[in-house]
Amino acid sequence: MEGSGTGDDAASAMAPIAKWKSDFSRTFQFCLDRSTPHLTERWLGTLAIAAIYVLRVYLLQGFYIVSYGIGIYILNLLIGFLSPKVDPELELEHLDEVSLPTRGSDEFKPFIRRLPEFKFWYSITKAFCIGFLMTFFSIFDVPVFWPILLFYWIALLVLTMKRQIMHMIKYKYIPFSTGKQRYTEKKTAPTGTSSAIH
Repeated sequence: MEGSGTGDDAASAMAPIAKWKSDFSRTFQFCLDRSTPHLTERWLGTLAIAAIYVLRVYLLQGFYIVSYGIGIYILNLLIGFLSPKVDPELELEHLDEVSLPTRGSDEFKPFIRRLPEFKFWYSITKAFCIGFLMTFFSIFDVPVFWPILLFYWIALLVLTMKRQIMHMIKYKYIPFSTGKQRYTEKKTAPTGTSSAIH
């Protein structure tokens, strides 16, 4: 009997925490949903967060390994952002799914990313926020020679983007879709019709 009473006490003590967590999660999701159409404002906010992080790392003269980790993570996200949802190489295996048009006569299909823009933005913002929090703990300040990390990251960026651009050229796609191209015909007045009407 006493054991069940203790369990009830623990459950009743956890109930307000669970309610608060649920309310916070719901409010946070509501704010995220409201921010979805505000593309420019979202990215400006992320740029501000990134600038604060860079300033903190610069002033502390440390946490370069955290910065390197964020850089590698962003590079990985960028690959997903620039890649089509269905790889054209595997298109034959996924005929029922949405794919890129391969011929000029194919119906227009917008470019569908493997990683949508909103998730790309959210992941980058979250990475900088977590990185900023990590700068408050000296355990993450591993002493490294940062120019080597920077050189290695730039080399990875160049090699990865070269491979991605070659993939785009090979399968003739552009990772930015502006919608279906519309052609307008010039309407010219037929000659000689005005005299026939009079």
